[in-house]
Amino acid sequence: MSDINPQTAWQPFEPSKQQPWTTQRAAHLLRRCGFGGTIAEISQAKNAGPTKSVAQLFQSTDDSKIEKEMLQAGRLVTGGVDSNALASWWLLRMIKTPSPFLEKMTLFWHGHFATGGEKVKDSRAMFRQNQLLRKYALAKFEPFVKNISRDVAMLIYLDSEENRKTRPNENYARELMELFCLGVGNYTETDIKEVARCFTGCEIRKNAFAFNEYQHDNKMKTVFGETGNFDSTAAIEIVLKQKAAPLFIAKKLIRYFVFDDQPISNQLAQPIADSLRKNHFEIGPAVRQILSSKLFYSEHSIGKKIKSPVELAIGFLRFFEASTNINQLSQQLVSLGQLPLYPPNVKGWPGGRKWINASTILARANLIAGILKNPKTKYRDGNLEEWVQSHSQFQSDSLQWAEDYLFAVPLSAETKSAFQQTNPSNREPERILSWLSALPEFQLC
Repeated sequence: MSDINPQTAWQPFEPSKQQPWTTQRAAHLLRRCGFGGTIAEISQAKNAGPTKSVAQLFQSTDDSKIEKEMLQAGRLVTGGVDSNALASWWLLRMIKTPSPFLEKMTLFWHGHFATGGEKVKDSRAMFRQNQLLRKYALAKFEPFVKNISRDVAMLIYLDSEENRKTRPNENYARELMELFCLGVGNYTETDIKEVARCFTGCEIRKNAFAFNEYQHDNKMKTVFGETGNFDSTAAIEIVLKQKAAPLFIAKKLIRYFVFDDQPISNQLAQPIADSLRKNHFEIGPAVRQILSSKLFYSEHSIGKKIKSPVELAIGFLRFFEASTNINQLSQQLVSLGQLPLYPPNVKGWPGGRKWINASTILARANLIAGILKNPKTKYRDGNLEEWVQSHSQFQSDSLQWAEDYLFAVPLSAETKSAFQQTNPSNREPERILSWLSALPEFQLC
């Protein structure tokens, strides 16, 4: 995007007459940093302003109640059942959590350090990894990588549970550099072979990581020009010292929070990479810079991402403070290509325009319609009609209400005209919301 100035893109956003802090911009922040807010949460962010709203995202939330509830559910789903039940548990957490920003970051890292239940086949290992992703979601990247390298689910997924010095397994070494830390073109095949030797001796014993010193290659290794008797810890430290590492992570964060399907130049990403390096590769400060920036609130960002299936479903439920049959929701997300804990491969979900095709656009509309029609869907204020009665703006001008809270971009005159013809004032809320959620604009974030 050649018209973006890298020198000013990451400067703090300051509301002005030309770019005021509106309900729509507050809703934009909560969509990108969670799964969308309720009307009360959006209003609170609108009143607080951008700086305070972003700061509040990073404040610790008292989630002891949900932790207790979720851990109890976790014990139930990790007692030998498959990871489908664990996926339902996580979806339930996304709906109920008082910390949606943390959960959104956990989902980001799940796509980054992708492992899948189909191969791991151990929901306990997947549950522990999920907790690990959450723990380090905004923390320092180096200890994060070191811990994920010893994670049982990761060891199983990349065939590293028995890494012997006589036959080093290169899978994890390759993905460590290609997908997790550096990106394609920033390492050589020799680097892969040498790093694989550093990871020899890794095993799983009694469902936990173990190091077998007798199976570790103790000979000298040369990694990115440095020579020594390196182990896995040293190898990770050397990999993360490469100039490509912070730039690679910066680009992934920008793509996740700012826009899809646009090339991100090194010049644009460099200030975020500099923030990572300056803060000892801590993720939180870099994310805060992105969320506070002029670019994040500009026309280059607002409405320039496509909601993932999880964002679509969880965002709708959280907005209406609703719950539904979570197992049915899981099955619908399978058909849309994004059931948590089941990424398509080690690269995670490609996202962006890949979410939308002739088949999925109809399925996405049916997902929302199914939630609305499901008798097991419950709202905080009772049923949907009672929810609507407690929100007068929906009744007086449902289209403007939807533009303010549910849509990332303004609706066209043609769409508004079609709405008036299709949805007279006496039309029930379920049909109005089904019609709105089927619009192409509703898929944008």
